[in-house]
Amino acid sequence: MIEIRDLSKSFGSFTAVDGVTFEVQRGEVLGFLGPNGAGKSTTMRMVTGFLPPSGGSVHICGHDVGTHPREAKERLGYLPEGAPAYPDMTPAAFLAFTAEVRGMDAAARAAAVAKAARLVHLEGVMDQSIDTLSKGYKRRVGLAQAILHDPEVLVMDEPTDGLDPNQKHEVRALIREMAAEKAIVISTHILEEVEAVCTRAIVINRGRIAFDGTPSELLARSRHHGAVSLTLPSESAGEVQAGLEQIADVESVEASSAGEGHTTLTAFPQADESIVADISERAHSAGWKLEELRIERGRLDDVFRELTTSDTTPFTQQATS
Repeated sequence: MIEIRDLSKSFGSFTAVDGVTFEVQRGEVLGFLGPNGAGKSTTMRMVTGFLPPSGGSVHICGHDVGTHPREAKERLGYLPEGAPAYPDMTPAAFLAFTAEVRGMDAAARAAAVAKAARLVHLEGVMDQSIDTLSKGYKRRVGLAQAILHDPEVLVMDEPTDGLDPNQKHEVRALIREMAAEKAIVISTHILEEVEAVCTRAIVINRGRIAFDGTPSELLARSRHHGAVSLTLPSESAGEVQAGLEQIADVESVEASSAGEGHTTLTAFPQADESIVADISERAHSAGWKLEELRIERGRLDDVFRELTTSDTTPFTQQATS
């Protein structure tokens, strides 16, 4: 559905995107992650034909965005950063205008506008001017225009920016609902978005791909992945920590406060080892008084920092094997 080959973009002597290559299949929701200035928005603008590349190619459903832009954009929905719209128009007028630009006749326009408004819950504000709407509702207007023509490919730059938790939940539910029949790319720096809706994640750093794999594979790179945390009364923390450090596959143990009179001890495993069974057995035999024992899934913020703070973090296939 999306084919990107050796995509690059330079602004003078500065290279914003440097040889990016990836594909997105129908049914995938790709989270495109990176810190500010990493090249996320520049890549999305080239994918959608908003910005011409310095090198490489983009194909949408088999159509080259550079040489056959109309055919590519007919199959593409785009929610840009900031969701720009005409502020003096109402959502109803703006969406009708967008549908007309898309070539829909009067009957198709009315049906498409009504459906998009219903999907993003705009019905109550359709006749207000856009400049009077909250940031969240403006974002919904932008999302409505992106899905208005039921595109096969949907590219969204920060789709939940400015939304409250309930609105985020609604948008994420809509993305999951649409995902089976579309290829969806979400450019974001919000890590929770990856776990909430994405089936795959790409991390870009300094214009290059640093990681490409599933959210589970991304989590597995965290030093906290497979670690075991125990919360217990602080007076017994020293004894328990000493016991944890005696377990063969425990590499290290870190202590942190868990509130008044309580401590959390986190035991980190040796590489690729599981330590929860040994810790449970030791806790039972030693009679440790634990309030909680949990296996850590990993922390995306740890991995994100690791991938985006080094000078060069080129992606290799081994990263997702």
